[in-house]
Amino acid sequence: MKTILAIGGHDPGGGAGIQADIEAIAANGGHAVTAITALTVQDTVNVSRIEPVPVDLFCEVLDVLDKDFTFDAIKIGLIGDTGIARKIADFLESHQGTPVVLDPVLAAGGGKELSSQTIRDLMLDRLLPHVSLVTPNLPEAQRLTGERDAAACAAALLAHGADAVLITGGHDSGDSVVNRWFAAKGEQRFEWERLDGEFHGSGCTLASSIAVFLGREMPMKLALRLAQAFTHDALVKAEQLGSGQKIPRRIAGA
Repeated sequence: MKTILAIGGHDPGGGAGIQADIEAIAANGGHAVTAITALTVQDTVNVSRIEPVPVDLFCEVLDVLDKDFTFDAIKIGLIGDTGIARKIADFLESHQGTPVVLDPVLAAGGGKELSSQTIRDLMLDRLLPHVSLVTPNLPEAQRLTGERDAAACAAALLAHGADAVLITGGHDSGDSVVNRWFAAKGEQRFEWERLDGEFHGSGCTLASSIAVFLGREMPMKLALRLAQAFTHDALVKAEQLGSGQKIPRRIAGA
């Protein structure tokens, strides 16, 4: 059983955030320990409020977990506060060699901003040098880098120190979703059938699944393939439990 540290926000509807992380990690053979960065008021349509946890409380939680567990991988989602971002950066500096997957949550599906420019700058300058993989969708990659083309976005993220970039294609149009993996050795594309509807928590599901497989010491390419297959299956089985986006079914038999 591998121990995966999930850092992110709490979604009370259970579609995204820490609950999605826990479910995806458990479904793929890991144990999730969690450090919550923010409480949110949200549903399957949009986020109406985000309330970061006090920085000293977040730091205390992270320090206690660090003393008790050895982390096989780390997954980072919503950050929500500059003080929390700085603590995460310091934490990553002291955990060199641990696989880190960063899912840069910048805005809610309904459009609400979830990340300030200062936090985005901290992601680029202090987090990316310690990240094994960053998993933005194309709009997030464009906002982080100021570039438009996916390849140019990836090159900018790699230049900031990330080992690899997976730019997901769910926001594009067409019959297929094309996810593009960029690393120093070049680019590889993964193509998946585009499903009907919109989904709440697909990015969290994918990033957490990748973190588990990296924590299980799988090569990056295999981790990406397995995590995408798991996520696609969870989306195929997703249900519209609220009035907005569908919620992925990440737990087998649920």
